[in-house]
Amino acid sequence: MAKDSKTKTIKKKEVPIVIDEKLPSGFFTSTGKQDPSAGRRWYVIHTYSGYEHAVKKALEQRIETMGMQNHIFNVLVPTEKVMVMKKGKLVEEEKRIFPGYVLVDMIVTDESWYVVRNTPNVTGFVGSGTVPVPVSGDEFKIIKRQIGQQEPVFKIDVNLGDAVVIRTGPFARYEGVINSVDDEKGKVKVLVSIFGRETPVELDFDQIQKK
Repeated sequence: MAKDSKTKTIKKKEVPIVIDEKLPSGFFTSTGKQDPSAGRRWYVIHTYSGYEHAVKKALEQRIETMGMQNHIFNVLVPTEKVMVMKKGKLVEEEKRIFPGYVLVDMIVTDESWYVVRNTPNVTGFVGSGTVPVPVSGDEFKIIKRQIGQQEPVFKIDVNLGDAVVIRTGPFARYEGVINSVDDEKGKVKVLVSIFGRETPVELDFDQIQKK
């Protein structure tokens, strides 16, 4: 039988996707779909320190350009307001709660995993091997509580046993040793030698200076 000269065979062109790591087969069902028990959860990705906000911005751009809004919903760099000592004064700053980590609210599939994992400055998901492990409900409640805190937390670079000098107040110029630190109230107790006896004196963070 003569071939019909009008009949053409069109071969579909396949564009390969190169993934530098492979998710274990057990993470998905036999049909290739994600295990429904995984669902939408918060996951943690590890980044190079100092690049957390850059990763957040880059990932948000990738979500939009690659049309992943139905799989990746939110990117979060947990921060808190803190009061820190700078040049002898308390200054309010915004600090990263988990340096080197970013939280992602997502449904994990091959495609969404690839988008997140291959974002610049992302070194991988936090989990067992290459399998992303979601943040537990209790863990996320603690994170939300810290993020939602209105009053800034006091932070000071001193530890128990550190030698300090009292800067102001009735014990100005006295030297002592840190006995306790209360970050919540922004206060410390310093053991000061008064009349030959060690006496605990409660002071504000801005009243002391490390020797």
